[in-house]
Amino acid sequence: MLNIEQFRYGTDNFAYIIHGKTQAMAIDGGAWEEILSFLKTNNLSLEFVTNTHSHYDHTPGNDHLLKATRADFLNFATLPDNHKIIIEEETVLVYRTPGHTEDSVCFYTGNCLITGDTLFNGTIGNCFSGNQKGFYQSIKRLMALPDDTKIYAGHDYIHDSLAFARHLEPDNKYIDSFLNSYDHNYVYSTMADERQINPYLRFNEESIINLLKANNLPCATEWERWESLMSIE
Repeated sequence: MLNIEQFRYGTDNFAYIIHGKTQAMAIDGGAWEEILSFLKTNNLSLEFVTNTHSHYDHTPGNDHLLKATRADFLNFATLPDNHKIIIEEETVLVYRTPGHTEDSVCFYTGNCLITGDTLFNGTIGNCFSGNQKGFYQSIKRLMALPDDTKIYAGHDYIHDSLAFARHLEPDNKYIDSFLNSYDHNYVYSTMADERQINPYLRFNEESIINLLKANNLPCATEWERWESLMSIE
């Protein structure tokens, strides 16, 4: 199984290294100096540099990493859906997940999912693409992953995300429980956590349906519930 290393940079961004014993790939490598130091310390060869999407806050490390190593750059065009990236005979699977942007992708390996700005810990990204249907389908796809899947997001938005989740579901006891386990130095959730705390994965739950009804929002179908939930501010 491959390993995941998380690097914080800027105010709340995360960069990631997926690596085995000798090879690695960088995802959203804005913390390029720390990444190069980690590679050197652990005698790792950087094979690939890529991004979860092309927003500027996720791409500032690309040129630095490519200049300092012999890594190949994998842009969106080279990352078709279900594409397999091989690192030391282990697979990193590409999921195209349009919604936040049209070029959003997630990377799945072992029981770990690097989600960029598609799925955060406790919320989801803004639908800047305008493709609400695509975003809905992307989230549904991720929701099908096992409960033990670890979610590594593109930003640490946990406190603001869960404040909003508590606003929607003030009686949700799991929100405080998750906050009590939060570690600033290593931020992740599991899919089981998300099913309990993230309103955007709970659009079929009775409490959310009742909330939509109370706000006179359409909720007869799953798609209506998604659209209605996305409209609440």
